Amino acid sequence: MTPSPSPSPQPIIHMTTVSAPTNIACIKYWGKHNVKLNTPLNDSVSITLHQDDLKAITTVAASKSFTRHCLWLNGVEVDVSNRVTACINGVQQLACDGAKGYTKDEWKNMHFHVSSYNTFPTAAGLASSAAGYAALVYGLAQLMEASEQFPNQLSCIARQGSGSACRSMYGGFVAWRKGESGDCDDDGETANDANVMNTKLHNSSKAEQICDESHWPEMRAILLVVSDVKKTTSSTSGMNTSVATSELLLHRAQEIVPRRMTEIIQAWRSKDFSTFATLTMKDSNQFHAVCLDTFPPICYMNDTSRNIITIATAYNDYYQSAAATDNNTSGLRVAYTFDAGPNAVLYCLEQHVDKIQALMKHYFCAKNGEGENAEAAASSPPLSSALLQACDVALYGNEVPHGVAANLGAVQRMYLTRVGPGPRVVHDVCNLDPVTGLNVYQPTKDEDVAS
Repeated sequence: MTPSPSPSPQPIIHMTTVSAPTNIACIKYWGKHNVKLNTPLNDSVSITLHQDDLKAITTVAASKSFTRHCLWLNGVEVDVSNRVTACINGVQQLACDGAKGYTKDEWKNMHFHVSSYNTFPTAAGLASSAAGYAALVYGLAQLMEASEQFPNQLSCIARQGSGSACRSMYGGFVAWRKGESGDCDDDGETANDANVMNTKLHNSSKAEQICDESHWPEMRAILLVVSDVKKTTSSTSGMNTSVATSELLLHRAQEIVPRRMTEIIQAWRSKDFSTFATLTMKDSNQFHAVCLDTFPPICYMNDTSRNIITIATAYNDYYQSAAATDNNTSGLRVAYTFDAGPNAVLYCLEQHVDKIQALMKHYFCAKNGEGENAEAAASSPPLSSALLQACDVALYGNEVPHGVAANLGAVQRMYLTRVGPGPRVVHDVCNLDPVTGLNVYQPTKDEDVAS
């Protein structure tokens, strides 16, 4: 009797799962210097938020049995964009010869399956793409045991996916340098070859950690999700229009941002909250002024966004006035900032966070506490009638409403978080089937809201 043929061996699939944080810029990046390389017109700096609630979770798999790159976002298969391909190609160049038993050339010809999801609203102005691309690059690097050829090279690769993703490659307080192409090569001779200048620009436009997440442990961030609907004007589209039409943009990039970068880095290092808050709010204001100076104008904020600014300003004014009356020097207590969307991020110190949360809940959140994470749902301290009166006047003028305030429920979700670390390997989650390499992640009912 002829023996039955042996079953074909299962293909070998190597995979890893990682998580990566979001970051919120204090000095904003807006406008591209080189569209192909995705480099910015100006430097920027951001705070990396903790991954307790806000992160991208990404599984990356590689196998010789895969015939093409595949990508699933929030459980849905999507086309693999040129940006994703650029990130894959970039990390393949750094693959370790012999990693997982493959040569460097074998890694360069490998196809990958990627499944990623966010634990917070996608495309609503909370830097979800930053977390996603940082996770993609970090996961690929872990899988291929990639070795950087110069410091912070992986951040250059992440930048090609999403500009702000380079800052999510590190924890703490992180700067993204715009990069320099230069007019001369290393020998001082004119570099007519555009590839030389592009290489210099690509390699120098990278993120660097200014201070790690332990430097200022008292810093807190309150995120107020006003809308989790996809933006009508994407950041890329908005930037391109601003570069083409806004006269304020170039002045900001060349004259304002360099000074602010120096000042805010010094403020962070010295833990000078008042200076940090002033610069953060002024830069947020100017970023949105550039958007309004764009033609046609771009309006990322809405009425609720502006009302949050009003309450934050009234809160600061109230305590500054009280300090002046008591002859007590006291600086700002809260800083607001808005990225390309209506959602607010409020920075404050731990000693003030409960009162600021209570104030925002009083004016903007549903009374049942729905939409708050565990930290934000903590019981709120009482607010003084004098503070509320000052805020009422700032918000409503002489027509303070009686009964239920008009803005209650305008904030859909509130997160309280702190400064956090960069990407990390995750051992208890896997978004891909280890046998087939296909997606197995499906959002739960609660997670579906965040997708």
